[in-house]
Amino acid sequence: MAIRYVVQVGEPILRQKCELVKKFDKELWDLLDDMKQTVRAEDGAGLAAPQIAVAKRVVVIDIQEGYFELVNPKFISQKGEQFGPEGCLSVKGKQGNVTRPYKVKIEYRDRFGKKHTLTAEDFFARAICHELDHLDGVLYIDKAVDVVTVEDKD
Repeated sequence: MAIRYVVQVGEPILRQKCELVKKFDKELWDLLDDMKQTVRAEDGAGLAAPQIAVAKRVVVIDIQEGYFELVNPKFISQKGEQFGPEGCLSVKGKQGNVTRPYKVKIEYRDRFGKKHTLTAEDFFARAICHELDHLDGVLYIDKAVDVVTVEDKD
């Protein structure tokens, strides 16, 4: 496992539509393990593969509900609305308010290729939406209002 460099806004890979994962092998498992280590080292809630310069449809989320590995995720349904602050490991030092669905249902595959569904609400739903946007080249700053500079926690 390795901590990977998190690319920053302005890097072209952050604006690319990512490719579906077709092989569920050691290379994918290593990527997922590196993403887990990276998101924890960066104290983030989630990380999408393009944020570490890999144009694959892979996301990890590490929040109070647990740690989730989402390969080839896609939305099944979205309900309700919530509005609140977001930041991003690829947009350091900024924060903005974004409208997101309150509840989402997604379908995804795990590291072994097994299909699952997941329903999430509130912050968990927000994190999923934020990370899945990355897979289509969309950053939260594209949707945010009131983007402001925030103090670094370090």
